[in-house]
Amino acid sequence: MKPVLVLGAGPVGQTAALLLARWGLPVLMLDAREKRDMVGSKAICQQRDVLDVWETVGAGAEIARRGVTWTTARTFHGDRELFSFAFTDRGRSPFPPFVNISQCETERILDEKIAGNPLIEVRWATAVSTITQDDEGVTVNGTIDGSYAVACPGARGDLIRDQLGVSFDGESFDDHFLICDIRTDLPGWQRERRFYFDPEWNPGRQVLIHPCPDDTFRIDWQVPPTFDIAKEDLDGRIRLVIGDRPYELLWQSVYRFHSRIADRMRVGRVLLAGDAAHLVSPFGARGLNSGVLDAENAAWKIAFVAHGWAPESLLASYHDERHAAAAENLAVTGATMRFLVPPTERDARRRREILAKAAVDPSARSQVDSGRLAEPFWYVDSPLTTPDPHRPFPGRPARGDVPVPAPGILVPDCPIGTSRLRAKARNGIMVLVGDDAEMPVLHNEKVESHRMSDPELREALGAEPGEIWLLRPDAHVAAVVRSAHEVEPALNRMLNKPEVKQ
Repeated sequence: MKPVLVLGAGPVGQTAALLLARWGLPVLMLDAREKRDMVGSKAICQQRDVLDVWETVGAGAEIARRGVTWTTARTFHGDRELFSFAFTDRGRSPFPPFVNISQCETERILDEKIAGNPLIEVRWATAVSTITQDDEGVTVNGTIDGSYAVACPGARGDLIRDQLGVSFDGESFDDHFLICDIRTDLPGWQRERRFYFDPEWNPGRQVLIHPCPDDTFRIDWQVPPTFDIAKEDLDGRIRLVIGDRPYELLWQSVYRFHSRIADRMRVGRVLLAGDAAHLVSPFGARGLNSGVLDAENAAWKIAFVAHGWAPESLLASYHDERHAAAAENLAVTGATMRFLVPPTERDARRRREILAKAAVDPSARSQVDSGRLAEPFWYVDSPLTTPDPHRPFPGRPARGDVPVPAPGILVPDCPIGTSRLRAKARNGIMVLVGDDAEMPVLHNEKVESHRMSDPELREALGAEPGEIWLLRPDAHVAAVVRSAHEVEPALNRMLNKPEVKQ
């Protein structure tokens, strides 16, 4: 069997490679760099459901253990706290809402898993110059053959997008952001994210502070387009935040943020993932977290097609689902950036009014946008999802909350027998049958049926008597039906099988 080519060895590529191998597919991972760059915090904030994906390849618990757990997000205006919120778990996940850990450490842990997997080969110093494909597979650089490809070279994926004829439209923001990793002692700050609007130590702009392992903190300052780090008094800037205490500067960088999306995320046998397909500002930690969910979506669909468990048409749904997810992330982060960097004086005045009102009026606090934190995309409008009129999607929930389980929603995790619901769901396709419902007969080797005999499982789902729940291989709910004969049509829809004309 030809290997699946993974183009790019960052965390999205690493995730794709490990998940494809988990499905029994050989993988060849290519990266243009001579070796891994182990410098700087980069993407630090890993969301609970992403840790859960990594746990399917044996890495989630280790990443959580080595990281710093935080459960509270605080937002300030000047030196006054406006509000804080914690995070909802409708089930009983083994993971915290968020873990902060440097991208370098995440990559190190994933590399350890890759090194121990005989199905994965990694080639460094292999830049992609050409991509061609036909009905039999994908060829890179004229000589490297694969069955399919997941392209995740990161933000600098211009050549690959050009080869595929993919555009990457969007905007770039004028303001820059200075990032410093420091090691110091900040009592009381080790377990919470802090966001400051207009603090006296960065007037007119914002500062974001995240705790990291080993007594380190990451500080992000919004700075003007004219900012020159070579002329900056970094020590003075840092001391305005932490005071007169010893610290060690570990890393510094300046970023300009972009908001861009590929017009196509699937071109034949090549699927685009991560920053190569979408760029968003980091407020809300939606970049890497979304990229990992791209990788999971791509991996199970490629595997089901490659093994003959689903038709080739299933791959078309990768663009449908993950492009919609990227568009949602751009909308959310774009609104945040417009609140952080008002494009007009009218917008700036409105922001000042909202921040002033939020200090005394709790009803105004929902309008304060310091970044809606990462969450899975809800595939309620996916062509793979069978709608349930009894469970209409109520729309985006409040910050920190999650939707009630329904078709298109990621199922809450909870114990099921000696395992966990999401772990069992991610082994294939799961059918959960109410005790008073008829057990369906299905002819697909990747389908497992279970009775919903555990009251804790029924409570987590909000399952009603007589219901049958169909779960996808990425643990999202594909359908909730009320008779056994409705399951097979929902399964065919979940696999994007063409309708059979009677």
